[in-house]
Amino acid sequence: MFEKEKIDHYVELLGDKVVGYIPNIFMAIGMLILGLIAIKFIRNFITRIITARPDHDPTLLKFVLDVSSWGLRILLFVSIIDQLGIGTTSFAAIIGAGAVAIGLSLQGSLSNFAGGLLIILFKPFRVGDYIEAQGQAGTVSSIQIFSTRLTTPNNQVVYLPNGTLSNNTIKNFSQEPQRRAEIALNMGYSSDLKKVKDTIFSVIKSDQRVLAKPAPAIEVKALTDSGVTLAVYFWTKREQFSSTVSDFYENIKPALKQTGAEFPPHQELNLKYPENKPDNPQ
Repeated sequence: MFEKEKIDHYVELLGDKVVGYIPNIFMAIGMLILGLIAIKFIRNFITRIITARPDHDPTLLKFVLDVSSWGLRILLFVSIIDQLGIGTTSFAAIIGAGAVAIGLSLQGSLSNFAGGLLIILFKPFRVGDYIEAQGQAGTVSSIQIFSTRLTTPNNQVVYLPNGTLSNNTIKNFSQEPQRRAEIALNMGYSSDLKKVKDTIFSVIKSDQRVLAKPAPAIEVKALTDSGVTLAVYFWTKREQFSSTVSDFYENIKPALKQTGAEFPPHQELNLKYPENKPDNPQ
């Protein structure tokens, strides 16, 4: 009889606890719903603020949204835990200890996060720029929290860690509106250099994509065993650089041939083997 009364007492206490705990559960659910709505509202507000500027950076917008969203979600999680009656002091100590352990094991990831922040702030490149870094070249398709995504000319995707990327040399081909072409031409010693230069200038000036300022230039770079090396310089708009250089190569050879210019001779090596090889001497 005594055991039955004891069990009934514990069941009654448990029922009281559950009934008393139900409001906390509903409050936690309400906080979750309102918190998610608030996070969505804050994201939309940040988006409106950043996109209101005519020169806004889409990469900065994505980065700020990602960081703020995760920060607000963590804050919401801690608030819900507190509402459920779980001690936040001990919980915070556990989180702190876990953060230290995770930080030590993820030093590379933290370095990548810091590198991504530096890239966003100092903007050595933007989404859409064509860059070369760490032996890879391609168009920047996205700058993420830990890595940067490149799309190569042959449509391959390369991910570069932001930590390494921000601490090494980056060559940005898209940052300046103009690019200078530097083309080396080898001419024979018997060529009339004045005629050669005049012909090169005529080919350059016949292409409307070549800019008048800065003016094109031709310099003698070296005297080699086979001939004279000329360096040809001209400027074009960035987006027309490749096609202009390709057309120059296509047009310059027939134009120089018409002037009687001599190109350095090519040496050919022909190896002939006897049809019947003698036996190896013993």
